[in-house]
Amino acid sequence: MLLSAAPRAGGSFYRIGAIARHNGIIRLRDPGQMISYIAMPMVLMLVLKPLYVQALDAGATQVATGLMVMFSVFAISLAGNSILSERTWRTWDRLRVSRAPAVELLVGKTFPIFLVMVLQQTILVIYGVLVIGLPLPREPWWVAVAILVWAFALLAIGAALATIVRSHGELSVISDVGALTLSSLGGALVPLSIMPEWAQIAGHFSPGYWALTMLQAAVGGDEAAMVLPGAVLLAIGLVAGAFAARRLTLGWGRDRLM
Repeated sequence: MLLSAAPRAGGSFYRIGAIARHNGIIRLRDPGQMISYIAMPMVLMLVLKPLYVQALDAGATQVATGLMVMFSVFAISLAGNSILSERTWRTWDRLRVSRAPAVELLVGKTFPIFLVMVLQQTILVIYGVLVIGLPLPREPWWVAVAILVWAFALLAIGAALATIVRSHGELSVISDVGALTLSSLGGALVPLSIMPEWAQIAGHFSPGYWALTMLQAAVGGDEAAMVLPGAVLLAIGLVAGAFAARRLTLGWGRDRLM
């Protein structure tokens, strides 16, 4: 049994790797969107830093982590487009007739985007420390964990969105409006404590709130404060990922929606 399981596992990794390499090449050939989601928050951090530092005690932390969260949410569209493009190109059904099940296809399509999201947030953390004045994390390991968890949640949300929208335009609208709404309600632009009461209540339903809480706790070296937001984001990611895999298994990608 163990001998028969090994080839199956090896085949699975091979198929995922092949799909991931193909999609990685596609992303590298068109890096404009990835670059913009790194450059724009850098510029805004630099411009808004004086305002935040004067208005808040931890202004540098707020502006750095807040814009990190906001522009990482914008990157949802990267994950969505990597899957939705297969429908535009009418190639998803060809992938479905291969030996790769829906889960392998989903992982292979989204893994390069996961690396992009991790790279984006890592660069912004380093930039925040070196340029903006973000406190040097006491335990960089916990910041890395926070970045990985948040990237996983975003990736799963983007994949789920890609299985229900009808076009790239629809995905773009949902991603952009959703990014602004979720990150703003989550306290990315203004701390939740000084927002209206209704916004403070609504903010707890935003993934952006839990991401910001987790990232700020990681930067401050407060591992205990990371547990709840990390668990919430993992749960969101698992639910969204399972939903996306289910939709793909049922045959999403044909000429009509399911």
